[in-house]
Amino acid sequence: MRRIIVLGFLVLLASCTNSTFEPTATTTSVAEEPSTTTDSQDPAPSSTTTSQPASSTTTEPPTTTTTLPPLSGLAYEKVAESLPFPLFVDAPPGDGRLFVATKDGQVHIVKDATTLVEPFLDIRELARNDGEQGLLGLAFHPAYSTNGLFYVHYSDRHGDTKVVEYRVSDNADLADLESARLVFFTTQPAGNHNGGMLAFGPDGYLYIALGDGGGANDRYGNGQRPDTVLGGLLRIDVDGGDPGGEVAYAIPVDNPFVDGAGAAEVWAYGLRNPWRFSFDGNLLYIGDVGQNRWEEIDVALASEPGLNYGWPIMEGTHCFSPSSGCDTSGLQMPAVDYSSGRECSVVGGYVYRGEAIPELQGRYFYSDYCGGWLRSFVYEDGEATDLQDHTEDVGSLRSVTSFGTDALGEIYVTTSGGDVWKLVAER
Repeated sequence: MRRIIVLGFLVLLASCTNSTFEPTATTTSVAEEPSTTTDSQDPAPSSTTTSQPASSTTTEPPTTTTTLPPLSGLAYEKVAESLPFPLFVDAPPGDGRLFVATKDGQVHIVKDATTLVEPFLDIRELARNDGEQGLLGLAFHPAYSTNGLFYVHYSDRHGDTKVVEYRVSDNADLADLESARLVFFTTQPAGNHNGGMLAFGPDGYLYIALGDGGGANDRYGNGQRPDTVLGGLLRIDVDGGDPGGEVAYAIPVDNPFVDGAGAAEVWAYGLRNPWRFSFDGNLLYIGDVGQNRWEEIDVALASEPGLNYGWPIMEGTHCFSPSSGCDTSGLQMPAVDYSSGRECSVVGGYVYRGEAIPELQGRYFYSDYCGGWLRSFVYEDGEATDLQDHTEDVGSLRSVTSFGTDALGEIYVTTSGGDVWKLVAER
């Protein structure tokens, strides 16, 4: 069984036994601020209703008309440093700022190449910052420019999962803490495998990733149970229900278990710890962290409901329980898996859709917390093709925690030591 990485530790679920790779530039280790012991009151959980499918929010990838010099390589460019355990980067549509979520319960803004002193959001009094728990996910509403709504996924002071909606204040660089509305809540049996990612899909619905509840070997038996939200990818309509009232969200009518055969929120199941996922048009990419030997990237149609990603029957493309002769019928197999040798926890990323490096269009980038490398592939005709390792170009980073994108589709990488890096071209 893997040792769980706990010291200063990231959000990432499995363990590693190898030495850590050095980054191309010196990283600065930042001690986390001590968590407070005062418990603050969160809004109460709410009920749900059923909704019709939302209209698509998909936009066409940007096109490049500028003639650029030939690409000679890739590099990392540091855009922020000395943050307390950054683990996600995001930006609202059309917004030139970067929003960096940190594990201790803050969201920082990088604006005009400067990290603002006052955080956009500070919920350190609400979030439990311990081991794999903390502020784990951030997502801006597709209509953020008009409604000012965004969502955070965090572990509360008891270690349970909350997804809370906030609204920006009259100051565009500050959230309104009084606007907090609890959207989703579930108890957690353990402090690991909590998932943490939030993202709006091309259908306009909010997707929530949850792990299998922690413990080794799917101790709680949640992986193959669509009747529990644990071990699942959830899909809810935050614009349905009664915003501001008792009904927090609606259940999309085409969710696969809306008839009661499983938990109505569940869109997919059979996941161990889907730390990061992303959408590219109508494709869904999931980085699911393995148990002992295999890490995986899953790719499927975002519009296909009820997929079973196989955990704990499978770990990657290999039998796990039972260890041989497992029945794989009906399971969604990974597009890519790799052995957990010097690696320990896959970090799922994004398909590049920016304009600055058109040579990368359509390439999906991912990494590993212990490995620190940068790899990519192109998903074509139902399989991963043209697998590449870019580490010789960019160098390896120490303790990669997440990927993110800005409003233009450029890709960023965060590390537990406090840095945010941008993937840039060398020409």
